[in-house]
Amino acid sequence: MKAALRWLPLVVLGLALLSGGIAWWRHAYERVSETVDLPRTGEAATNPLFALRIALEKDGRRVRPWRRMDPDAMALGPRDSLVLDGDPRMLAGDDVDALLRWVRGGGYLVVATPAPEPAVDVLQRTRRAGASTLPVPLLDAVGVRTHLAPPACLDLRLPGLSAHREFCEGRRFDAPPHARLRWGDDAGDAFARIPLGEGMVDVLAELDFLRTGERDQAADGLQDCTHVALARQLVARMDRSGTVHLVHVAAMPSLWTWLLREAWRAWLPLALLLAGWLWARARRFGPQIPSPARERRSLLEHVGASGEHQWRYGDGDRLFDAMRGAFLARLRRRDPHGAALAGQAQVEYLATRLRMPPAQIVDALTPPDPRDGRSLLARIALLVRMRNRL
Repeated sequence: MKAALRWLPLVVLGLALLSGGIAWWRHAYERVSETVDLPRTGEAATNPLFALRIALEKDGRRVRPWRRMDPDAMALGPRDSLVLDGDPRMLAGDDVDALLRWVRGGGYLVVATPAPEPAVDVLQRTRRAGASTLPVPLLDAVGVRTHLAPPACLDLRLPGLSAHREFCEGRRFDAPPHARLRWGDDAGDAFARIPLGEGMVDVLAELDFLRTGERDQAADGLQDCTHVALARQLVARMDRSGTVHLVHVAAMPSLWTWLLREAWRAWLPLALLLAGWLWARARRFGPQIPSPARERRSLLEHVGASGEHQWRYGDGDRLFDAMRGAFLARLRRRDPHGAALAGQAQVEYLATRLRMPPAQIVDALTPPDPRDGRSLLARIALLVRMRNRL
């Protein structure tokens, strides 16, 4: 009982501290709501004209999105409108003809010039020397000449809004003289409304202002008030009784265009490596630089080293036999009669022919003691002298 009473103050103190901590936390805690934007999914993530589609539907218009240009499936009517967000050069020839027939029958087409591509533009200038325009079949058919020059910004001022710069990434063009509306500067036109038969074609330097903007960029796409004002100018021309077709991908680019535009970080180093390898393996023009002469021993040094090796290992008799064999071989070639003799007759014959004492002839042809170096050297020298006199 006394032990329990000793722990009672500690328990009470712990409960008091715990209660005080809970009371302070409840007093200082503040509930805060935080909104987190989820990443876009589905069509909102893949269709750059998704925001335009929602805006048109809320305006009471019929809208149909398309992932590629297919005039037969679209069943385009004379009161319909079509926004082509893509490179018009990727359209097939039949699709271009179908679009032009539809516009002449009363359709309304919104299209932009191809986006600038420095590498492709350089190839175009190289292939067509002195060319200043880019061939685009769809735009050429309505009298538009697309520039190869770099893009330029166009100032736009609207009442109540700050100055804005548009079409900074678009390719300028020259509209035909019969265009009803045109907007541009000395660098070329950035917008033109061109009549074609019963219909109309709006050509712009770019369509970025119609696309769905990024959340973290308030001045991007249709999030910007100036872009909304520009979009209204196009939407106002669209017939409410018709369908608005939004084509956000005209066609996939060719393999070579994709490689040139997107994969240059891979093929450019490989091309440099291939060029370096070909240069290293190619045949050179002009004389080659001779290889530096390497140090090598003379023949006499090799012969001397071989003789020293034979003498060091007790094979001096081989040296004598080799020298005597060389002397006798020359004797057989130059004096067969003397070589056919034997014994004392041969000694006397050689003494007479070589003008040497017979005793030296006998010593030269007699093998010395292999361990007597001086005798071996003297007889080899004598055989050399006899061989030279033959």
